[in-house]
Order: sequence, then C-alpha cells, then structure tokens
Amino acid sequence: MQLSRRLTLSLLGGVAAVSLGFAAFQARAEMHVLEDEVRRQASVLAESQRQPAELALARGSAADLEALVDRFENQDHLAGIAIYNERGQPLAITPGLRPRLKSTPGAVVSALDAGQSRAQLLRLGDQPLHIFALPLYAGGRTDGALAVFHRVAFIAVPVLRHAIISVAQTVLIVGLTLLIVRWNLGRPLQHLTDWLRDLRTGRGLGALQLKEGIFQPLTNEVAQIATSLNAARQAAEEEARLRDAALSRWTAERLRVSMQSKMNGSRLFAVSNREPYEHMHRGTAISWSVPPSGLVTALEPVLRACDGTWIAQATGDADVESADERGRLRVPPDHPQYTLRRVWLGKDEEDGFYLGFANEGLWPLCHIAHTRPVFRAADWDQYREVNEKFARVLLEEMEAEKEPLVLVQDYHFALLPRLIKERRPDARIAIFWHIPWPNPEAFGICPWQSELLDGMLGADLVGFHIQAHCNNFLETVDHALESRIDWEHFAVNRHEHITRVRPFPISVAFRENGAAHADERAGLFRQLGEKPVPYVGLGVDRVDYTKGIPERFRAIERLFDLHPSYREKLVFVQIGAPSRTRIKRYQDLMTEVEEEAGRINRRFRTGAWKPIVFLNKHHSHEEVQAYYRAADFCLVTSLHDGMNLVAKEYVAARPDEDGVLILSRFAGASHELPDALVVNPYDADELAGAIHSALSMPAGEKRARMQRMRAVVEEHNVYRWAGNLIAELAAIRPEHALAPVAGESKAAAHAPRAFSGAA
Repeated sequence: MQLSRRLTLSLLGGVAAVSLGFAAFQARAEMHVLEDEVRRQASVLAESQRQPAELALARGSAADLEALVDRFENQDHLAGIAIYNERGQPLAITPGLRPRLKSTPGAVVSALDAGQSRAQLLRLGDQPLHIFALPLYAGGRTDGALAVFHRVAFIAVPVLRHAIISVAQTVLIVGLTLLIVRWNLGRPLQHLTDWLRDLRTGRGLGALQLKEGIFQPLTNEVAQIATSLNAARQAAEEEARLRDAALSRWTAERLRVSMQSKMNGSRLFAVSNREPYEHMHRGTAISWSVPPSGLVTALEPVLRACDGTWIAQATGDADVESADERGRLRVPPDHPQYTLRRVWLGKDEEDGFYLGFANEGLWPLCHIAHTRPVFRAADWDQYREVNEKFARVLLEEMEAEKEPLVLVQDYHFALLPRLIKERRPDARIAIFWHIPWPNPEAFGICPWQSELLDGMLGADLVGFHIQAHCNNFLETVDHALESRIDWEHFAVNRHEHITRVRPFPISVAFRENGAAHADERAGLFRQLGEKPVPYVGLGVDRVDYTKGIPERFRAIERLFDLHPSYREKLVFVQIGAPSRTRIKRYQDLMTEVEEEAGRINRRFRTGAWKPIVFLNKHHSHEEVQAYYRAADFCLVTSLHDGMNLVAKEYVAARPDEDGVLILSRFAGASHELPDALVVNPYDADELAGAIHSALSMPAGEKRARMQRMRAVVEEHNVYRWAGNLIAELAAIRPEHALAPVAGESKAAAHAPRAFSGAA
C-alpha cells in the first residue's frame, strides 16, 4: 500500500509538473500574441484619430471632442477612447467608460512626459483593460494625449483552456501508466508476495508461477532461497522438538511447537485489560505500536501457534477505525496470525472498574504498602458489570469451539472464571494473578472478598508468582468460603469443582544484547546534560507507591553521608514513568518523588554535578536497554511486589557480566536471584551499605554473581513460564461434558446465555 501511494503520488507529481509547465508555456505564448494584436489594433485606431483630435484640441472645441469620443461607444472589444490636455486632465471620455475612469492612467502620464506612445494593462472594477496612449501635438509641442481602451478579458481564456487540458492529460497519463504498471508489475509482485507469505507462515513451499520474462531471473533466485529456508525451518522445528524432550532452553519456536503438541487442536482465548496492539492517529495517518508488556512477549507465540483470540480493552484513539464493526482485527498488523477482539469501555466504566475498584481497591489491598484501599459500592458495580461485559464477548468468540482454553490475566477479571465456567463447563480456564496475594486478615478488608474468591475458583487453575502467595490464597479461601482445601496437592474443592493453585514465576525474554561501549555511556551523559562521572546507578519503575522510590532516594542521601568520597563521582538515574495520574494518591506521590529528589540535589549539588537525575517520562524498550548496559548497579527496592521484572531485565541486558543487582527481599524476584544483594528497602543504612558494597565489589565476584543470575534468567525465561502454565492447563480434563437440556440442540447448549446481573 505504501509503495502504491508513493508511486501514484510520484506519477501525479511528475506528470502534473510537466503538463502544467508545458501548458503555462503555451498559454503565455498565446497571450503574448493576443496582446501584440490588441496593441497593433489600438495603435492603428489611435493614429487614425490623431489628426481630428489635434484639430479639435487646437480649436478648443469641447463639442467636437465629445462628438469624436462618442463615435466609439460599444464597439466589440473596444471600451472607448479618452482625450486629455497637456496636464493629463480629461477633456472628453466615451460615456460608457467615464464612470469607471476615476484617475488618469499611468500610460497617459508617461506618454505626455516622454512624448512617445505608451501601452498599459490595468483593471477597472472587475474588468481588465488594455490602454494605448498617443501624444497629440500643436505648434511642435505636446498639447495632449489620446488614449484607446480595449477590453482584454478574452486574453485569460487560453490560461483556463490550457489548465483544463493539462489536468485531463495528467489524469489520463497517470491512469494509463498505473494500469500498465499494475498489469505488468503489480500482479507478478502480488503473486510473489503471497507466495513468500505462505512460505513464511509454514503453509508449504508450492510452486512460484512468475512466467513474465522480466521476473524470470528473480524467480529462479527466490526459489533457491525458499528451498533453503524451508529446509532450515524443518531443521529448526526438529531441533525444537528435541529440545522440548531434553528440557533445554525455551525459545519462542520451542514454545510454539510444544503448544501445538499439547493443545490437541484446542484454541486459546486470552483476556487482559491491556491490549497487545493499539492504533493511534499520527497526523493524517494511523500507526500501530506494542505497549510495553512482557505479557505480549509471553503469550504471542502460543496465540500464533493455535490461531487464538486475545480479548482486551481498546486503548488507542484509532482503534475503532482499524477494527471491524465487532471490534475484531487480525494481528500482528504486519503479519496477521491471530485475532484481537477489542472491548470498548465508557468513562464511567473506566473510572469505576479500572481506576476505582481495581487500582484504588484491589491494588493497595494486595500490596499492603502504606496506602489504605478504598472500596465504593459504585466501583464494585462497575467492576462486576465490566467483568460481565468481557464474559459476554468471550462466550461469543468461543461459541463454536470445543473445549477451549481460556487464560485470564490479573486482578481486573477476578469474577470472569466463574461467569465463563457456569455457561461453558467444557472450557478449561486459568487465571494468573500478577500481583501479590496478602494474608487472610488483610484480604478480609474487602467487603466483597467472598464474591471475588468464588469468581476465581471458577477457574481450573489459579497461578501466582511464588509459593507464598499460593499459600496465602489457600488460607484466604479456607477462612472465607465453605470448601475443602487439599494442602497436599494445593487444590480447592468447592461445589465438586477442583481448582489447582500453582506458582509460575514470570520472567523476560532472554536475548543476547551487546555490551555497553565507552562512547555509549558518554552519549548518555550528553543526553542527560550531566558531567561524566565514574559511577552510574539506575532505577526503572512506574511511579507507584509500591516501588519504594523515595526510600531509594534517601538511601542515596545516606550513602553520601556515610561515604563522602562518592560525592561528585556517582550519579543515580531514576526513570519514572507516570502512572494512573488521574488518581490523587499517584499525583501526590509524583510530587513527593520530585520534591525528595530536589531536596537531596540542593543539599549535595556542586557546580555541574548533581546526585539524582529524575526522568519522569516514558522510555522505549531500546532506550531503557541502553541505561541497563551503562549502569554499575540497579536498585529494585519494591516495598511489596509480585515479581518485578526490572530485576530480570537488568540481568538479561548484561552480557558483559558486569554490574550489580540490589534487590528488595519483598519482591518475588528475590526468591530466584539470591546472587543479587538482597536488602530491606525500609532500612536506609542497609541499602546505602549495599550500594557501597556494589561499587567496591571485586570484579571477579561481580562476574560470578552475574553469571549465575544470567543462567537462572536464561533457563527460566518468559517462554518457559508460558509453556509451563498453558501445558498444565491443557493437561486438565474438563470435569463435565456440556450436556444439552431436553429439546435443545448441542449448538444451542454452547451458546452464551443472558446474564442475570448477579456476580
């Protein structure tokens, strides 16, 4: 499409430029001819009337002058004539011309001054006129002037005519050219594109039918490349199968092959609040992007493998234009392999469901991080209604599927598993809770804890990051609901339905990145506008009260108090992306973080150096990677966190095996990365001591620690997380076949039923 647009615009521009240029040249030449003809006619007429005008002027006979000019009223293109005295004052003017001639034309004045004829084009009102002025003599001196006025509107006609011809020529030439290009180039190129797409998506090699002579050499070369690629694909799939059996490193390809063998033709339906692709207006165009999320990296290989469906809230301002009338589109946009179904929420739903119940209620409740959760009945109503809306969409999408797999993501959709299970007991459902699960006493604060737990227990599998959260969940269920807890197998039996509870530590995609070079680090200092120093510390977070950003700032301050030698030698860069800015607690936190950074900078700043650089804006993945590679240490000081992938991202970004990770013991990642310097983020002295240890640690110890952490992240990467989670879900056999009631067809039994409105 882009090539066609450029080609069309280039043709239009080139042909139009040539046509308009040639038309302008022709029009100008014809106008010169017409102007010369008018001037010649005016000169002849003026010379023929010179003698009578001079005689009448010499006699001073106004009547003779008036009679002379009256003879030329309404004659074809002739507008009239006028006679002036030696001072340029009009003595007689043709009656039809007199009302419009308010002043003496410049040609008349010039002719009187020079004693020679002069011509001029001017506009009187809306009418263009040509003036030819001829001096009149008496006794050898200039006694006046005679001016002949011609209408010349007809001279503009060639311009319009040639412009119309030029436009017609442009359209005709461009149209014929595009037809020729499409017939001789477009169709073969489309055949080649379709063939290559089939090859890339694994639909078989096939035969490339491009018999046109111009493409014959290309056909031969591409066919050879395709044969090699097909052989490489088969080898890669075989290697992935062998790796699957040998339990070696997980990759996107291994995940795809593994899921194809385990899902037995079932399709996967993923539900999340955040969509994997969003479309935005960029001027007059629409562009798409992938929101920063490890979830997209983890789930896309599975959805592509089974041609699944991802259901999510629409967030882009061009999402409507890029989807069909039901909110569906194929993604990725540049290589469609699965379906995205968008769900639109109104402002009230967004405020109550997302900002209200989910992020002012469940988020602080589960993190237990010094912010009181807020529970409002109106927010609960919106949360329940949005869950029901997503349930209706999900049931609609999987209506024709037998034993579908459903993967629900996070605390936004705690009610969804029960809503789906009641209507599709044949569906195998998992919900993964990405944030911590608190102890039973803390979760009991929620007025609707029973409804939330019952909704989650509609799933066949409930996943958390670590075992401690699984234990807390089971204890909460034991306190709040009538059920049987199987502690040996970590399962809940409620209403004869078994829900398994398992830890699945999420991770990142481990890719080999280049090590930082000295010029890259120097470039970061230039970009920040800071003086280069020997040591760089880094924090990467959303500005959230669970991340401990003020605590780490105070630890930096304490470091300078305990070890003044680091002053002017260390800069700590905090990347803090704004988050949930419509919630007052987050607005207050942003102010607190900025004020704390400012206070510490005012205390220690000297000349061009300041200790803390706070970047309160969103950064791309590539930009953050550059900071990871340049940092001597990374602070992950979560006050409470399910996992915190920043810790694993920092480790994965250090192929140079340099750098030190300082990690809160309250982050789930600390259970997997004991070679980090694990700290209590509330203890400023301990945290400052860890920074000093990181900066003074021997190179050999840093390398050994980083090697071990990288081995963990490489082996337990995000593909392994997705593979283990979905493999366990796929292995669950539905407990009940969906039996239709008397008189109801099987298709009708699978059809979504209306919601009663109750959770």
